[in-house]
Parts: sequence; structure tokens; C-alpha cells
Amino acid sequence: MSRQLHSGGHQPEDEYVRFWTAGENATGEYHCSECSYGATVHSTLPACPVCAGTSWEQSAWSPFSRALRQQ
Repeated sequence: MSRQLHSGGHQPEDEYVRFWTAGENATGEYHCSECSYGATVHSTLPACPVCAGTSWEQSAWSPFSRALRQQ
């Protein structure tokens, strides 16, 4: 289990971050927890093609996320 630290140094109980492992079935957008490489997955999470990392974090999804990034 992993939680993000905020500048105050405390760990809020409601900010749990789930990490996925290479080989797990998954669908969606993920980022490598080692190098931040982004990948869209429709079956099984691979090892990261950039750093060979095996831990992934699912990206927050929004129907407008791509449009907002292009602004």
C-alpha cells in the first residue's frame, strides 16, 4: 500500500494510490511509476519499454483530459 506525501508531511487516509504490476489484465491509460512513461493498455500491462519497470499507476481519466492538454 502506498500513499502520497503532501508538503505538510502527513498522509491523508483518503489519498490511496494503487499500483498495478506488469502482467496484470488492465484497460486504460497508465504511467510507469519509475520513469513516468505513458501507455494505453487494452489487455495486459507490459514491462515498461523505456526503463523495464514493472509497476504502473493508472492515470486519472476524464472525457476532457486530452482536450485540456492541447490548450
